[in-house]
Amino acid sequence: MKIRLIVVGRDRNDPICLAADDYVHRLRRAVTFEVVEVKETPLRKTVSPQVAKAEEAGRIYKVLEPTFRSVALDCSGREMSSEELAGYLEMSRDRGLRGLSIVIGGPSGLDAQLLRQVNERWCLSKFTLPHRIARLMICEQMYRAYTILRGEPYHK
Repeated sequence: MKIRLIVVGRDRNDPICLAADDYVHRLRRAVTFEVVEVKETPLRKTVSPQVAKAEEAGRIYKVLEPTFRSVALDCSGREMSSEELAGYLEMSRDRGLRGLSIVIGGPSGLDAQLLRQVNERWCLSKFTLPHRIARLMICEQMYRAYTILRGEPYHK
């Protein structure tokens, strides 16, 4: 199974994103994992949050793999423990799921139409999180889930 993390914004030198990249590097020992960054639409007087989200959604659609299950990170989504995430990934792999695309929106969030079209939504926290922190959290939780599946001591 392949996992693709699609994020709005390019934050290559941000310390939080560098920490997320460390987990991505570790994850690649267990699973094919890639991060795809799409351009953020900056807000201006002539660009509302809704317009920005729609433009970003257009870029997200272009990189969504149609044969993958799609998940959007959204505060209205399903909350899971680390163990439940590990179980979800194991079940998905065992059922022959080809891949999983996980989408993180930019500062304005995700477009409503995109949220309706994904297969499911996950919630990392009821708090509103900066997208960089969401990126770090999902990378760390994916790494933690795979260490649980492999019986490694990281989770303890």
